[in-house]
Amino acid sequence: MSRLNKNVILALLTLTSSAFLLFQLYYYKHYLSAKNGADLSKSKGSRIGFESIQWEGWFRIAENMGFQCLKIESKDPRLDGIDSLSGTEIPLHYICKLATHAIHLVVFYERSGNYLWHGHLRLKGHIDKKFVPFRKLQFGRFPGAFDRPELQQITVDGLEVLIPKDPVHFLEEIPHSRFIECRYKEARAFFQQYLDDSTVEAMTFRKSAKELLQLAAKTLKKLGVRFWLSSGTCLGWYRQCSIIPYSKDVDLGIFIQDYRSDIISAFQDAGLPLKHKFGKVEDSLELSFQGKDDVKLDIFFFYEETDHMWNGGTQAKTGKKFKYLFPKFTLCWTEFVDMKVHVPCETIEYIEANYGKTWQIPVKTWDWKRSPPNVQPNGIWPIYEWDEVIQLY
Repeated sequence: MSRLNKNVILALLTLTSSAFLLFQLYYYKHYLSAKNGADLSKSKGSRIGFESIQWEGWFRIAENMGFQCLKIESKDPRLDGIDSLSGTEIPLHYICKLATHAIHLVVFYERSGNYLWHGHLRLKGHIDKKFVPFRKLQFGRFPGAFDRPELQQITVDGLEVLIPKDPVHFLEEIPHSRFIECRYKEARAFFQQYLDDSTVEAMTFRKSAKELLQLAAKTLKKLGVRFWLSSGTCLGWYRQCSIIPYSKDVDLGIFIQDYRSDIISAFQDAGLPLKHKFGKVEDSLELSFQGKDDVKLDIFFFYEETDHMWNGGTQAKTGKKFKYLFPKFTLCWTEFVDMKVHVPCETIEYIEANYGKTWQIPVKTWDWKRSPPNVQPNGIWPIYEWDEVIQLY
């Protein structure tokens, strides 16, 4: 390779040290899922093979130019829910070095929720730990999920590269991009022990709950309000990668600091009338909206204390208040019912707080005032406040 070409590459490397200039899109044209199982054998033989050849070609070109390259692979999480394809490996990271410089290429994949995902930079036993200073390769240290960006082409030292059209938004996503995969293996084991409810009623509820969750997500995204799967909806995702059919509602959590006064009107404009409003912004706020087919959307607002978080509950007929305590948690992305949504990163601690150590066992009879192990009395609303803090519609 000529000296000029090496200098061009090293100049490009210097300018792209923030990693997003090396941003690449790596799509499956036909996303593999259980819904298109009839095409799985063809997709596995042609699509996956084609993409492997494409990237192996890039790999060989880099090596021919004098780079030493390392490829890091892992199983494709999009196929984990399919027994026959589970374990299929795909490239996640390429690291190429020349002298004291290194290029870290993070491969992005399209997911069914219309977002992009990359895998983690996990080093297997056979990988040379001295190849590059891996601790300095922070981008991709954990799996990540990103909004699909619009790309633009720029020229750097005569080389054409693609970058996000809004690089600031992309860079802002990185610190909050951590992704948790659904536990497909555990979900299959769950349904082997507890048969899935495939009655018409259960299927109808799941369909309505999915549509309600998608509508809620769209509404809150327009408002710029963060939310996460909470209570039974979170349990269904973690335990069985699905909506619990006997839960009869969709549960979301929102940090109270993210509350906006126009949340209620936004949901009403989306066709979801307010069913009840309990508490107030300063204490135990809870909203419930009525979806179609008698499926309701419950939104619980969370308050942060020094060593824990909590959300409140109110008994309408007595004015009694309840408090549900949770260990502090942060938010990660996951995929649920074909959507990119937030869940608590510390998922098991969150679920055990709400459902105890036996959360794996289905419980169809649930008293919100007594059943949760993290519930405790929190006083009673003064009668003169009832018109404000207990509103039924």
